[in-house]
Amino acid sequence: MRHDRQLSGILYGLGAAAIWGGMYVISKVVLDVIPPFTLLTIRLVMGIVVLWAIIARQGGTGFTRHQTMVALGVGFVGYGISVALQFVGTHLSTASNAALVTSVTPAFILPFAAWLLGERVTRMRLFALVISTIGVIAVIDPRSANFSSNLFIGNLILVGAAVTWALYSVLVRKATRDLAVLPATMVFLFGGLITALPASFFELRVTPLGQITFAVILGVLYLGVISTALSMYMWNRAFATLDASVASLTFFAQPLVGVGLGALLLKDQLSGLFLVGGALIGLGLWLAARPE
Repeated sequence: MRHDRQLSGILYGLGAAAIWGGMYVISKVVLDVIPPFTLLTIRLVMGIVVLWAIIARQGGTGFTRHQTMVALGVGFVGYGISVALQFVGTHLSTASNAALVTSVTPAFILPFAAWLLGERVTRMRLFALVISTIGVIAVIDPRSANFSSNLFIGNLILVGAAVTWALYSVLVRKATRDLAVLPATMVFLFGGLITALPASFFELRVTPLGQITFAVILGVLYLGVISTALSMYMWNRAFATLDASVASLTFFAQPLVGVGLGALLLKDQLSGLFLVGGALIGLGLWLAARPE
């Protein structure tokens, strides 16, 4: 039973990370028409609507006012702060730097999990993290990154995005000890609107929308329903099911899928280290998931 539960948690985490990895190909098209904070607001609202359509049939969230406020706070950390920092950091730095810097998120999850959840940082899980991190660096190929001094502020903000997403993920596990994952996910998304909505308002005054085509509409639907409602639920479910130190390693599927799809659909060049990196990521996840 424990093995089945652990396997399902890993599959939830891998599924969410894989969806996010493929999301960048679609986002590249949609962001040419819809600016980032406006797109984030649309995604959050669509995710809320989709999840509420399911939750309403179950009689609502059933949360107390205190539980709702806790969930809003968790969502604010993840979607209100972390995602906002990622947008700003990427704008002030480069996409390659963003991919590399945010890929270290699992390294920050370990100390947060020890501090907030009391999880033991075992030698095996630490070794698994190192192996997987080496793998993801190989997949991304850091030779494309640029760490010149004029990008320092942007890179520093990207580190903040990685740290706050790690904190959010651990807070999800802590919060879902008392809250059902599906309604909690919907309230988390509401927490993101605290930042996204006002940022979108000011953003549209400077950067108006481009031409809305059928392809853009399909892209927005995918980003709102699949990459937000579904993937956020799956990510939260992974952390509700697994120890945070194990669930965190599924995050490495994101750059693996992103780089692979970039090569397939956008004709990006694959590094010879791609397969080696993918194997190391898989090995790290297997080591972390092994019984203590």
